[in-house]
Amino acid sequence: MKAGADMSIAGKTVCVFVLLTITKVTRTAENKRVSVTVGSSSMLTCPPKSNRTMVTWKISPKVGGPCTLGYRSDQNKTDRTNCSDSMNWKFRPDEDPALEIQQVGIAHEGNYVCEVVSTEGNFHETYHLTVLVPPRLALYCDDHGNPVCEAVAGKPAARISWVLESSFTPREEGHDNGTVTVVSKFTAYSSNMTNATCFVSHPAGNQSNSIACSPSENSFILRVSIILCFLSILTFMAVIYYFKLRGNRPCHKTEPSETAQNRQTPQLRRTMQIRPSTNHGSSGSPENMDDTMEVEPYTIYVQKENVIYNSVSDLTVEKNLPQGLSPAT
Repeated sequence: MKAGADMSIAGKTVCVFVLLTITKVTRTAENKRVSVTVGSSSMLTCPPKSNRTMVTWKISPKVGGPCTLGYRSDQNKTDRTNCSDSMNWKFRPDEDPALEIQQVGIAHEGNYVCEVVSTEGNFHETYHLTVLVPPRLALYCDDHGNPVCEAVAGKPAARISWVLESSFTPREEGHDNGTVTVVSKFTAYSSNMTNATCFVSHPAGNQSNSIACSPSENSFILRVSIILCFLSILTFMAVIYYFKLRGNRPCHKTEPSETAQNRQTPQLRRTMQIRPSTNHGSSGSPENMDDTMEVEPYTIYVQKENVIYNSVSDLTVEKNLPQGLSPAT
């Protein structure tokens, strides 16, 4: 019976030892968020435990493959896999296994986990690293004399506001490297504005700047050009209307006296030379007749034909009458 009791005690002891071995204490910590400005350095720490036998940093960046840094105290040896030179131990890993990241860039953004194995148990610390890129503030006047504020290539996107009351609609433009440019145009409610102040809010730091804009020279030239074009069109239309009115008036063209005289046949000219010696027809002189022809060529031409006809008739009658008789008047 005594032997059976000893066996029972030994079995219970083994079970307790196995249970203690399986249920080693493992403590975890919540994920920590760390924000670092691009270009600066950052240090991430591991759980402060003594009697560390192994330390491992597991890095999972957003850009590139995973990376590991390891240390074993039993071999006093470190190793690294696929890690850049910018990531390394801050101190001696057997003293302080902190990780240092030099010249932080956007590619370093991601998750960092430190796993520690010690006589007290297994522990790990998780970090989520966020890289901040401060935007570059640009403030200028556009072609219409409106202030424009730009927060160029910031990460995350910056917020733009104006000190004076205004209405503005920001516009965002993303870039391949994850940065964002925000553009805001100032539109004042009042035309009495003198200076406009742009205020840029960003986790990496706030910035502000002021500018005074006036109507641009290009805008003035554009307005003058529009007015001149309008006046030119009005002038052109007025000229067309003037010539149209002038063209609708009746035209009285007088045939030149020289043309009318050239149309007279040689026989008619000889007859006209005979007519002044007769007593019939017009008693005017050849000079008066020429003046009349210049004023009314067609009428004088008809009158001359009638005179010629009468003169020829008188000559014919005189030749046929007996001697001593004269034609009746």
